[in-house]
Amino acid sequence: MAEPIAMRATLRRFSMHPAWLAGAMACAALLLSLHQLGTLLPMDLWWQTLAAPDLHDMRQVVVHESVLPRLVTCLLGGAQLSLAGAIFQQVLRNPLAEPTTLGVSAGASLAVSLTLLFAPQWLFIGQEWVALAGAVLAMLLVTALAWRRRLSPVALILAGLIVNFYCGSIGAVLTLFHHDDLQSLFMWGAGSLNQNNWDAPRALLPRFIVGSCLAAVLVRPLTMMSLADDSARGLGVSLRFVRVAALALAVFLGASVVASVGVIGFLGVLAPMIVRLAGGRRFRDRLVWAPLFGAALLWLTDQLVQLFSGAWSGVPTGAVMSLVGAPFLFWLLPRLPALPDTVDMSPHEMHQNRLRLPAWTTLGVIILAVAVVLGLLLGATPDGWHWSLGSDLGSMLHWRGPRVFAALAAGALLGVAGAIMQRVTGNSMASPEVLGISAGASLGLIAVLFAVPEAGRLLQTGAAGAGAFVTLLAMLALGRRYGFAPERMLLVGVTLGTAFSALVTVLLASNDPHMSGLLAWMAGSTYGVTTRDAVTAGVSLVALGVFTAFFVRWLDILPLGDIVAVSLGVNLNFSRVALLLLAALMTGVATIVVGPLSFIGLMAPHLARMLGFRRAVAQLTGAALLGAFIMVLADWLGRNVLFPFQIPVGLLATLLGGLYFMWLMLRGRAML
Repeated sequence: MAEPIAMRATLRRFSMHPAWLAGAMACAALLLSLHQLGTLLPMDLWWQTLAAPDLHDMRQVVVHESVLPRLVTCLLGGAQLSLAGAIFQQVLRNPLAEPTTLGVSAGASLAVSLTLLFAPQWLFIGQEWVALAGAVLAMLLVTALAWRRRLSPVALILAGLIVNFYCGSIGAVLTLFHHDDLQSLFMWGAGSLNQNNWDAPRALLPRFIVGSCLAAVLVRPLTMMSLADDSARGLGVSLRFVRVAALALAVFLGASVVASVGVIGFLGVLAPMIVRLAGGRRFRDRLVWAPLFGAALLWLTDQLVQLFSGAWSGVPTGAVMSLVGAPFLFWLLPRLPALPDTVDMSPHEMHQNRLRLPAWTTLGVIILAVAVVLGLLLGATPDGWHWSLGSDLGSMLHWRGPRVFAALAAGALLGVAGAIMQRVTGNSMASPEVLGISAGASLGLIAVLFAVPEAGRLLQTGAAGAGAFVTLLAMLALGRRYGFAPERMLLVGVTLGTAFSALVTVLLASNDPHMSGLLAWMAGSTYGVTTRDAVTAGVSLVALGVFTAFFVRWLDILPLGDIVAVSLGVNLNFSRVALLLLAALMTGVATIVVGPLSFIGLMAPHLARMLGFRRAVAQLTGAALLGAFIMVLADWLGRNVLFPFQIPVGLLATLLGGLYFMWLMLRGRAML
């Protein structure tokens, strides 16, 4: 496959050899390591501490059993993840493929969590093998979901995103019910590199050596995979065997790192891509330099974490790596080769399978009303299921009413916001969750709670809206630079969302008392919703819904393309900014009610289009009804399925929606 002209030009301008980059980072990390070592031990004890530490000298014990194993773990883990990322990208021809984006890390982390809680006896085979089993299952699921799209880059990203969402939701449910048991596991899962022995380096070293040797054996066939499939077959390459073997190797490398140190985001993308831009154009060069650069980058990041963390000594390096990696990825975005468009909204497609909107809307309203009645009247009690009628109804409405109507309003707002974002960007994967808007709203709320612990609901709503607005401004600025190309908007959004999630993890690691109370809200709980909250959400839904009606013409025209939109008199910049600001405001209001974790903004517009609601009014209406129905149903199930325990509505919506969405992708009906 010929390399794009723009990429070749970038490579010529970026003339620094990968060795210089890796060497510069390694030197900086070495200086910081020596400084840290000097503060712990005098220089004349360094060799003794390394070779035969004096067990009566606590300083030597700490250095030998904690500092040095952590350093070696950084080097091996960074090199191994970068090697896995280079292999994934070569095999799948996808510049974003790595253990994190493909769901491998999430599957491995979830497998370890489930085993520790429910089957600790299985750990006798080794935590690494449990993680490997979860990683393999996740990779198989991602491959199956993207198979009907011929493993296209965008299909793989979407499948990996869904698997990450789903594994993260299950992990969040486990954390809610087993918070004390999984607190340390949470820090491990976020990429904490703290060590108290040499177990991790001993586990990683042989895996890295074996993986490097196998990768060297696969260099020639993997290099041939840069060509078209027919050309590769003509040169005697067995594509199926090579792909399976290389993917198995990359999954094994990624899973073993997760088993030892948890999830470290972005590194598997950054190291191979930066090495490529620095002159490592051949695959064999990237196999050599990407692990070296990745090891140096993670080593330097970890040293900076230890240098500046201070009181927050428990901050996971993996989360900080995501924060450090985000600016690099933003810089890399304009240099990536173009990906195919993600959605077909041509005029022909838009006018197929028109439905009778009034009839279907009426049916949707009836179904939603049934769900509301079910949520208000039927519930589990210590004596079994009970219909609340007559005198019981008043007391139950006081508790159930706000939750049901708040969930309804939030679901409708997220559905409409997702539909607006998908039509404006021309990207069927756009949603508040995917583009980082929900994460930005969460960050705004967290910031105000840190600054004003007794902040009222109005101030919280304003802070969440401001966070969503700031995130959206960043999206608009970067999106305008890329001409609002769908694939670029997607990459920017995923990067922003990952960076915000990492920052939230860093804040959680601070052990601040304000953060512990936010865990349930971040999972999407409506437990504390009041009548005032429900009324505010309902009024916001009505007001913003009426306001959206004035922009229906823009929403019909923008998916047809810039040339058509301009010829019809649409001001592209103004219309996009206005519509995305409207979507951000809807997201801010909904996030206050149900938290940042849900699948509604992505799923409801998709389902509306799959059902035939393709014009703007139809899709907005369908997305609102579907989003409201799913959230009301999720709230009812969350209150009753495990009574007296409750599952947050956001988590349950993600579990239900993700399962259904995966089923649709397996059938080939998800429109990418």
